[in-house]
Amino acid sequence: MTEAHTGAPPTEKAFEAEAAPAGRSALSSQRRRAAWLFLTPMLVVLALVAAWPLLQTIRFSLTDARLGDLQGANFIGFRNYYEWVDYGGGEGEAFGLLVDPIWWQAVWNTVRYTLISVSIETVLGLIFALVLNANFPGRAFVRAAVLIPWAIPTIVSAKMWAWMMNDQFGILNDMLVSVGLISSPIAWTASPDTAMIAVIIVDVWKTTPFMALLILAGLQMVPGDVYEAAKIDGVNPVKVFFKVTLPLIRPAILVAVIFRALDALRVFDLIYVLTPNNSQTKTMSVYAQENLFQFDNFAQGSAASTLLFLVIAMITLLYIKTARLNLEGNRT
Repeated sequence: MTEAHTGAPPTEKAFEAEAAPAGRSALSSQRRRAAWLFLTPMLVVLALVAAWPLLQTIRFSLTDARLGDLQGANFIGFRNYYEWVDYGGGEGEAFGLLVDPIWWQAVWNTVRYTLISVSIETVLGLIFALVLNANFPGRAFVRAAVLIPWAIPTIVSAKMWAWMMNDQFGILNDMLVSVGLISSPIAWTASPDTAMIAVIIVDVWKTTPFMALLILAGLQMVPGDVYEAAKIDGVNPVKVFFKVTLPLIRPAILVAVIFRALDALRVFDLIYVLTPNNSQTKTMSVYAQENLFQFDNFAQGSAASTLLFLVIAMITLLYIKTARLNLEGNRT
C-alpha cells in the first residue's frame, strides 16, 4: 500500500493497489475456466477417436484375438510379445513379437527410412526456404508451384512414380541411360538393392515442400533490422547465416523435424503402394497391417501397433529433451 499520513483516510490509489492482486487472481481463474470450456469438446473428440481405439488395441494385444472372432478373444497376457516354450531337457524356444526377425527388420527399415529421408528433406527444405524468402519477380508463383508435390495425395504420387521408375517403359531409366549414368534399365521398386532408395526419392520429392513451408514461416519472423545492421557492419553473408539466421530459425526447424519424423515413423501408404511385399522396405506399419488383416493374426498385429506407438512416443520425448524444447517450441 502507498504511504499515507498518520490518521489520514486511505487514498483511492491505496484501495486500487490492494484490490489489484485479487483482481488478477479472479481474471486468471476466469481465463482458466474459459480455456477448459473451449478445450473440453476437443478433448472429448480426441478421447473418442484416439484414446479409446488405442486402449482397445492394447487390450487386443494381450489376447488371442482373431479378425473373424474378436468377441471370443481370451486373455493371454504378454505372450504375443514374448513367450518361452520349454520342451524339457533344457531345451526350449522363444516366440512372440520381440523375437521375430521380420519385426526387427521392419523396425530397422523404418528407422533407416526416417533418418535418411528427414535429413535430406530438412537440408533441401532449408535451401528452398532461403530462396523463397528472397525478393525476386514471380516469387508468389514459385511459392505456389513448390507446394504442388505436397498437395498431391501420397497414393497418387506413389503410383505416378511407380510408372516413372518402371524398368521397361519408365521415363527415369530412359533419362539416366541417355545421359550415361546407368548402362541398362533398373527395376527400382522391385530390386532389393534399390527399393529403399526409390521410396526415399519419392518421399523427398513429395515432402520437401512441407519442410520448406515451415522453415519459411520461421524466416518470415526474423526481424529485417538484424540483416540491415549486419550489412552496414560488412559481415560476410555466410557468417550472417550461421551466426544470425540459423540460431533464430532453430525452433522452427526443430518443430518441422519433429512433425516430419512422426509422419515418417508411421509411414504406410507410400510403402504399400510403391513397393508391396518387399522385405527391404517393410515398415512397422506395414507389418502391423499384414498381421491385422492379411494373416488373420489380429492379436500380434495389435501388439505390433502398440509397440509402434511406444517407439514413436519414446523417440518424440527423447528428441524434445535432447533438443531442449519447451511446450511452445522455444529453446529452454
